[in-house]
Amino acid sequence: MNRTFVVSAVALAIAVCSVACGTESSGDPPLYPLDYRKTYQEVRNCRFSIEHNSVRIRVLASPDAVGPYTTRSEPFPAGAVVLKEEFDEDDTTCAKMLRRVTVMRKLPVGTAPGDLDWEWQETDETHEPTGRPIRGCTTCHADCSMMGFDGTCTVP
Repeated sequence: MNRTFVVSAVALAIAVCSVACGTESSGDPPLYPLDYRKTYQEVRNCRFSIEHNSVRIRVLASPDAVGPYTTRSEPFPAGAVVLKEEFDEDDTTCAKMLRRVTVMRKLPVGTAPGDLDWEWQETDETHEPTGRPIRGCTTCHADCSMMGFDGTCTVP
């Protein structure tokens, strides 16, 4: 087989996998400010999460999402953000290297009912959006709506 053809085929396979597997940036900005830790409040402390690929997670909320997230008595306003930081499984304090961030940003009611009226995004450890399709997030969060609040899967 022609060596040039093999090298080209391998390069093409790597490029396709990079896009399909979500390892390249989507080019979109993150749905949250890069200095979110200055204003976002922790609403779920560091904990193990088998539902999220056996990692440690910590959940923070934008100032306008804290009340709805913690009291479950008022709707999330459009633009409210719930952000899940993910860390290695052995990082029991969620203080080491960030692996990725998954974020939900509330949309106006009726805007995206198939996505529970949330916009979803995953970013890597440098806060670059991965472009990875995250349909699984919407599906899983829809399944837990009986125990959660407005698609957040948060048990009081």
